[in-house]
Amino acid sequence: TVIRAAVLIQKWYRFTMARLEMRRRYSLSIFQSIEYADEQDQLQLSNFFTFMLDHCTHPDSVSQIFTSPSAPQVGDEGLCLKEFEKKIDVPVSYHGPRLSFPLTVEDANALLHAFKNEQLLHARYVLQLLSETRRVLKEMPNITHLSTSYSKEITVCGDLHGNLDDLLLIFYKNGLPSEQNRYVFNGDFVDRGKNSMEILMILFAFLLIYPNDLHLNRGNHEDYIMNLRYGFTKEVSKKYKDHWKQILSLLRDVFSWLPLATIIDSKVLILHGGISDTTDLDFLNALERNKVRDHIHLRVILFSFKNFAILDILWSDPRSQNGCTPNKRRGGGCYFGPDVTAKLFERYNLKMLIRSHEFKTEGYEISHDGKVITIFSASNYYEEGSNRGAYIKLNPELTPRFVQYQVSKHTRRQNLRERVGTIESSALKSLREKIYAHRSELTSAFAQYDVNGTGRISVNDWAAAMESVLQLELPWRMLRSHLAQMNPDGEVDFMSCFYDLKVGHPIKEAQPALAETLSRYRKDLEIIFNIIDKDHSGLISLEEFSQTWRLFTSHLGIDVQDDSIDKLVLSIDYNKDGHIDFNEFLEAFHIVHRLEKKAT
Repeated sequence: TVIRAAVLIQKWYRFTMARLEMRRRYSLSIFQSIEYADEQDQLQLSNFFTFMLDHCTHPDSVSQIFTSPSAPQVGDEGLCLKEFEKKIDVPVSYHGPRLSFPLTVEDANALLHAFKNEQLLHARYVLQLLSETRRVLKEMPNITHLSTSYSKEITVCGDLHGNLDDLLLIFYKNGLPSEQNRYVFNGDFVDRGKNSMEILMILFAFLLIYPNDLHLNRGNHEDYIMNLRYGFTKEVSKKYKDHWKQILSLLRDVFSWLPLATIIDSKVLILHGGISDTTDLDFLNALERNKVRDHIHLRVILFSFKNFAILDILWSDPRSQNGCTPNKRRGGGCYFGPDVTAKLFERYNLKMLIRSHEFKTEGYEISHDGKVITIFSASNYYEEGSNRGAYIKLNPELTPRFVQYQVSKHTRRQNLRERVGTIESSALKSLREKIYAHRSELTSAFAQYDVNGTGRISVNDWAAAMESVLQLELPWRMLRSHLAQMNPDGEVDFMSCFYDLKVGHPIKEAQPALAETLSRYRKDLEIIFNIIDKDHSGLISLEEFSQTWRLFTSHLGIDVQDDSIDKLVLSIDYNKDGHIDFNEFLEAFHIVHRLEKKAT
């Protein structure tokens, strides 16, 4: 009896663990699929801006929209420090770090201490620090060459994405940057997390103190347009209400001067995304990198540089299959196979490629027979408990050693069931919002299977309709119980997918179809209007709004009556001055979870 009980308990335990693992995996798949779909939308905006230039009635005025805002310039860049000092006062009431240049280790320690205590660095010092960082970066090559002979080991870190706690934990475990403790940070310092600005200030400070020992590569998120979508722009505008325009302008310039890659001992290539079958390191080393300001800056990045070189190194992902194919999930870069890696290694006599860019549950992954390593340093990336972060230690023999960690904000460590529950709940919430944003297309797809108009279809047909519209490559049959109701006969009530959500629009002039369209493309429209809004006032003229909207719907083939948007726009020009607050307008069309709203 005891043995039988033990066997039953063991079976139950294995079954429970298997189900938890299944839930964890499909939750992470949901997060990643939605992330990549969002990146597709982001890169496809470049096609719209090209379309906009070709079809706008005043192309010259439109082309000026994309002219990069000039960063603060003063004849001799060394004078910028004094210029900021003259123009921006630091009040006596400010108790944060007071920086003096050239920076010292004490200044960097003061920044670390302040940011641990959630203090804000004053705008004057931010601008001075950015100005000095630009000056140093401009002297650096596109590809930095390092040698392990100058230190025992070199540490390589991947994406941080605004997670300050991860950077602080890395420094706690591995030590601060110094001549004896060298670092390479491999891009994507910003966006998503809430402390991107603090991470930049710390990394730039150590770069100024140890320019030969701390090295930064550019990631695909060190990009003005990406920052508009993924949070960094809003973070800066909230933290620095009086000087955010100046800061963002200077940051855009700083990002454009970040090096593109690092090579250690002529054997280890480190870059953010990956490679393609046309990657040419000599070409990358020779191009004017500061001209690549962002991935939608007119046609520069898409058409001026040989074979999409910059997109490839910032956006590509490795795959186990041979060959080089377009990265359709992300919408940019490519998938590169072991043969592509081998060809590049043979050409340049390389031994290893270290890249980042891709979420990994353990913080790292080894592929292509040990030749390619992915390192991802942002723990809890999607949700608390979703993944570990990691960094690599490279010794003079170039043998990689991985160090993993996971930041925890809980005083009591969550058990596995609690962690999986939190991840699953957050993933399903994001998925439901994605589903609701495609309500019209999904309803039409369901109707094709519902020939008798019953409102019910088989599970297989429901899953096929979901994938045909959303194209997320998810296990829809497995997810059905979380997304739609089933009747006793085993058929899916397909409209139940939408019961828990609605478009939260208080504007009565917005017809349902128009409200759904605005909701679905809210992020894209926000980016477009922010770019058109050259003076960052948050206002856009009715003419600009209407013209941009017509071009946008025409480009995407959206059938929306012109008079419906005209009536809507006129209704929100509250003071009748011919302008609207587009951020306030678009906020009215975010998706609301009905149950959450009732709870509050």
